[in-house]
Amino acid sequence: MEIFETEVKAADALHEAYSKLKKEISKVIIGQEEVVRLVLTSVFCQGHSLLVGVPGLAKTLLIHTISSALNLKFNRIQFTPDLMPSDILGAETLDKDRNFQFILGPIFSNIILADEINRTPPKTQAALLEAMQEYSVTVAGKRYELAKPFFVLATQNPIEQEGTYPLPEAQLDRFMFNIWLDYPSYQSELDIVKATTTDEMPKINHVLNGEEIIAFQHLVRKVPVADNVIEYAVQLVQKTRPQTKKSSDLANDYLEWGAGPRASQFLVIGAKCNALIEGKYSPDIEDIKAVAMPVLRHRIVRNFKAEAEGLTVESIIEQLL
Repeated sequence: MEIFETEVKAADALHEAYSKLKKEISKVIIGQEEVVRLVLTSVFCQGHSLLVGVPGLAKTLLIHTISSALNLKFNRIQFTPDLMPSDILGAETLDKDRNFQFILGPIFSNIILADEINRTPPKTQAALLEAMQEYSVTVAGKRYELAKPFFVLATQNPIEQEGTYPLPEAQLDRFMFNIWLDYPSYQSELDIVKATTTDEMPKINHVLNGEEIIAFQHLVRKVPVADNVIEYAVQLVQKTRPQTKKSSDLANDYLEWGAGPRASQFLVIGAKCNALIEGKYSPDIEDIKAVAMPVLRHRIVRNFKAEAEGLTVESIIEQLL
């Protein structure tokens, strides 16, 4: 299977657009290159991302900056314990003629920043399930389509437990990536302090619009993949499932639950996009490995033995790779 000449040009255009986006984002976000790469990958793959990190690592600022560079409609939802599903989806109200009228909620946007998503109860978290999977909202038996492109970029604080509600597995599985943000390096922190303690605000130029993003999303899905690369992705996922035919000894010993088929799908589609942004026209096994950690991190569950021995999810994934 070969990519046609027009698709080669489109692939080059995606690579160029990715470089421009990185340049614009770097005006505001210093360091965090891997995080930026993964978030943009999820955008081009029509996926959602969960950003996990301690306070002050610019999670919210990063999403704001990306939305500015993409020139898309943006809404921020601050998740709080008293937030209701209608505060996200919208609700029916009576107009002056005593007819029901549906008032659109903030979910009707292109980019949704679900800030501190684990601070609201599961009842409200579940309001995102249909939107993230079906790109629609159903209220009072009527279905409303969401505008495309549509992304949920959520943030979460990993260290506070009081007043938080763990995300259900069904919710977590809808996120393509679980992206961890680390502390910046010494030099990066120096640059951050210098840049953010002045009165100058950098201007973010628009790089892509909605139509261009949708075109790139279709392009990513057209990228050809060798059978051995797909087989590697599926075998990797099946290794995580304990007590099955393809399970690894590591999974049997240390995992309570493994990744589902969505993980295989996201590994392949993520590898396709990773190849394009790296200037290649088809992914290889290294591209699978490049996205494996954020794809699998939130889809496998350690058992008591792994916790007792201090084995992290990341170390288990690294050994499986």
